[in-house]
Amino acid sequence: MSTSTFTKADRLRKRSEFLDLGKRGRRIQNRYFVAVFAPGGSDRSRLGITVTRRVGNAVQRNRIKRMVREFFRQHRTRLGGTWDLNLIAKKSAINLPPEDACQCIGDLFDEISNSQTD
Repeated sequence: MSTSTFTKADRLRKRSEFLDLGKRGRRIQNRYFVAVFAPGGSDRSRLGITVTRRVGNAVQRNRIKRMVREFFRQHRTRLGGTWDLNLIAKKSAINLPPEDACQCIGDLFDEISNSQTD
């Protein structure tokens, strides 16, 4: 399957999946995002995105989610393995330019891929 798609199988969808990941996963963060991740149980990495109402209005929240989804779609191979990943946006991510968002998320992806060797 092409890595340029983002299907239902590429997402964390159920509340129970998010809760399970929160219990068994590790947390890392930077100024704009918190990443909760754990080795995946399927044959591909899966992404969940959490952007609460405290972050901004609907337009701002959806913009953040689009940026995260697009980055994951294009760069999921940087994770190096199969991971379940929930990216949680912080309030400071509201006015984050797309190129800075890519840099921040890329740094998290690199840290996650390096955690395999720990």
